Amino acid sequence: MQLSNYHSHCTFCDGRSIPEDFVRFAITHGFRAYGFSSHSPLPFETFWNMSKDDMPEYLQEIKRLKQKYSDQLEIYAGLEIDYLDETYNASIPYFQELPLDYRIGSIHFLPVSERLVEENMVCIDGSFREYAHSVERHFEGDVRLLVKRFFDTTMKMIEAGGIDIVGHMDKIYMNGQKYEIFNFEEDWYRKPFEACLDLVQEKGLMVEVNTKNWTKKKELYPRGAGSRPAGRRVRQTSGRSQGRHGHRRQERPRRRYAAHHGCHRCRASRPDCL
Repeated sequence: MQLSNYHSHCTFCDGRSIPEDFVRFAITHGFRAYGFSSHSPLPFETFWNMSKDDMPEYLQEIKRLKQKYSDQLEIYAGLEIDYLDETYNASIPYFQELPLDYRIGSIHFLPVSERLVEENMVCIDGSFREYAHSVERHFEGDVRLLVKRFFDTTMKMIEAGGIDIVGHMDKIYMNGQKYEIFNFEEDWYRKPFEACLDLVQEKGLMVEVNTKNWTKKKELYPRGAGSRPAGRRVRQTSGRSQGRHGHRRQERPRRRYAAHHGCHRCRASRPDCL
């Protein structure tokens, strides 16, 4: 089995190890490829995201590591870029003009106002307490309305383009499943989820298999990606492959699902948490 990882966070954002520590660990453990995907800058400062001021240093450091370890490991420079709205996402010139090998599009925040500041964001990736507070305050106490907003925004992100990979595309269930009413098989959840996957196929993108919460919670994103038959459906097609110059288009997906195979445990406390 060839090991690879294209979703990782280092000390340029909310990771806890410098990039070279991850490279050394990957080489020691027989990885074929390793990609860095720091949380991209936002219109507001957060603990988790890079600052625009740090972008030149980040790109230069990954370039240095590529050169230093070129005969031992394929190294890629990427970003995990938040879709906020049509004015701030991976398709805007700032992100498209960066010399990146690939771009992951993800949703961590849902704006509740046109003014893109932190206090106007619903964070879907935090604590359940914050999540529940947002459901009560902004979604009439109905988690189904938040789920709808999340998948509607995911569709907009895919349509906007500028990305190669869709990151943790159903992470809304991480906290949402704690509600008694939550049901993966109900139309209000299943249909928009499948519509997003259909659009991924249409656009020739990839869906990552995100294992961040596998060790602690036995959760994958997309849910069920590691089981049968769901896992088989995820792995049936891959519209692109990883090469030495980043993502290369190989063929159109033959069926519904595209997959990005890798591992992801962000906010690592040790360099061996990839």
